[in-house]
Amino acid sequence: MNTDPIADYLTRVRNAIKANHRVVEIPASNLKKEITKVLFEKGYIANFKFEDNGPQGSIKVALKYHPITKISAIRSISRISKPGLRKYAGMDNLPRVLNGLGIAILSTSKGVMTDKEARTQNVGGEVLCYVY
Repeated sequence: MNTDPIADYLTRVRNAIKANHRVVEIPASNLKKEITKVLFEKGYIANFKFEDNGPQGSIKVALKYHPITKISAIRSISRISKPGLRKYAGMDNLPRVLNGLGIAILSTSKGVMTDKEARTQNVGGEVLCYVY
């Protein structure tokens, strides 16, 4: 049993980037699907596909690399709120990653979104991870 599935998701993506893989397969959950959609919308991954194989299903994520330098679009992806110590941010103190160059992915009452979207909608929530 995995105690922190989001950390497992981020670690699989991080390991695939270090090994220069094109595609990584991750066990699916609704929260992981929403995080994947946010990463795709912000241009950190090339594509994704949800597959319904078995009871849980899986997510196939196509990673994005620069065509010439072969550097990944994701330089760093780190978990912030952990099961042992949850991190929450109100609408007045939302985090800025790399002074606005990166994104913080939040789980809010209005769904999973970035810190910039949460500022425009005036909501706070749990800070899941930083991506840049």
